Amino acid sequence: MAESKSVDILAVFPDLEPAADAIEQLRALGVHDDCMNVISGIPVTEAMLGRPSQWTNVPRIAFGGAVLGFLGGAFLAFVSPLLYPYPIQVSSQAVIPGPPSVVLLFELTMLGMLLSTFIGVFLDSFFPNYRPMKYVPEVSDGKIAILVECSHVEENKITDALKKLGAESVKPAEAQHL
Repeated sequence: MAESKSVDILAVFPDLEPAADAIEQLRALGVHDDCMNVISGIPVTEAMLGRPSQWTNVPRIAFGGAVLGFLGGAFLAFVSPLLYPYPIQVSSQAVIPGPPSVVLLFELTMLGMLLSTFIGVFLDSFFPNYRPMKYVPEVSDGKIAILVECSHVEENKITDALKKLGAESVKPAEAQHL
């Protein structure tokens, strides 16, 4: 049985519009979205390129951090004053005052959400990554690259289609240390 050769092609486009057209043409050739990767030095959303939204765990991690922050704030605001053997009474104010407790709950909830969001984005992006990556230096100059890693489509068809759609360069992708 003959094994199918995997196609690894890296095409560089000068602007966003030809890159979006190339993604549409690659879909028409039978390349799935999970076989394409867009490499850009500028933030590009999936909607700009007509791609499906990516799934991420960051909102769940942020919510978990907010819940932990709220629980920590609730402990500090409501439980810690009651741990004293003789509660501190200030004038006619209650042992657990309302307005300062609200501020403490809010601040610790936001702190928990901020910290967990930062950690979630850090972990979700697999940063730092010490493995060799497929990259071209032109991306740092504002160009957009499309990496195609596919085994069920012919390399010649993909290369010809990308060149016709305005790719500045189409070459085999090489993994290199960044």
